[in-house]
Amino acid sequence: MPRDIAGFSNPLVKETRSLRDKKHRRASGRFLAEGLRICIEALDAGHAPELLWRTAASADHPLVARLEAAAGDVLVTTPDILGKLSGKDNPGSVIGVYREPEWALGDIQRNNSPLWIVAQALRDPGNLGTMLRTGDAVGAGHAGTAFDTRALTAQVPAIGV
Repeated sequence: MPRDIAGFSNPLVKETRSLRDKKHRRASGRFLAEGLRICIEALDAGHAPELLWRTAASADHPLVARLEAAAGDVLVTTPDILGKLSGKDNPGSVIGVYREPEWALGDIQRNNSPLWIVAQALRDPGNLGTMLRTGDAVGAGHAGTAFDTRALTAQVPAIGV
């Protein structure tokens, strides 16, 4: 059952907003995914949000209903609060909070691809999306991902999530 969140001072608003910062994502092991497309693609890949934020206006969308059925908790809020959570002037219709998947270098099936891309300490998270899409175009394998909201959005076409 969705819960209404109407105040900027609500602890869930503050906790979710903190996930925009790398140190809070690392400490909590969770990250934000913004927008209906990315949240549905994550669901199709087997990853349901722990927490789903949406506005009342998005309630009738059939894809939002799918996300709600799978989400751990659903929070209905105002467009202003959704904007504060996303940090954008024009936020998506939904924001999902996800647990970071756990994997290790040994989990990579290196024989699945003759070419692999490895990146470390990127300064601009959007560059990772560019690298993954380029690698995807030449058949490179990849494992892992970055959980910065901008990087996640940029890499969706390449990682299929």
